[in-house]
Amino acid sequence: MNKKLLVDVRPFDISRNKIDESIKENDGKLIVKGVLQRAEAKNQNGRVYPREVLLKEVSKYLSEQVTERRALGELDHPESSVVNLNNASYNIIEMHWDGDDLLGTVEVLSTPSGNILKELFKSGIKLGISSRGLGSVEPMREADTVEVQPDFELIAFDFVSNPSTHGAFMRPVNEGVEKQKPENKIESIINSIMRG
Repeated sequence: MNKKLLVDVRPFDISRNKIDESIKENDGKLIVKGVLQRAEAKNQNGRVYPREVLLKEVSKYLSEQVTERRALGELDHPESSVVNLNNASYNIIEMHWDGDDLLGTVEVLSTPSGNILKELFKSGIKLGISSRGLGSVEPMREADTVEVQPDFELIAFDFVSNPSTHGAFMRPVNEGVEKQKPENKIESIINSIMRG
């Protein structure tokens, strides 16, 4: 079997009120919770992660990364199997299962990428959370569906701009006086952070 980089994106939705509450209750830190991954369900990339495969890797990730405060994630998805510390934006501080859903608690860091992530959340930008790992896949009976194999190795989760849910970019247009396109809003936020 030939291992390749496997990337899967899920929407990560959080309200403005929850963001403000989190910052207030956590001494200025933004801490968010949501679904990181789902077992036994076909995702937008046509992949199914068997529960046993994810259980094994999540257990390993918890003991080697989360408990040692090394479960760092990046802002945007690199084409690498290594987490780049220059782009670290958050740390997963807790993970647990709820049925087939892997839930996680994420602390957004005060790094340049973490500050961008925080501002994107505060601006109501819909983001996706994406798993990154190495592994092989095998075709299933259902057309356009593959199953991730037991050689899968979880590397990290990353926040990305392309949620896998259809319509996740839709936002109400009645907020604020100036109606910017989402792309311009993201550019504006990134530029203001970079300028200090």
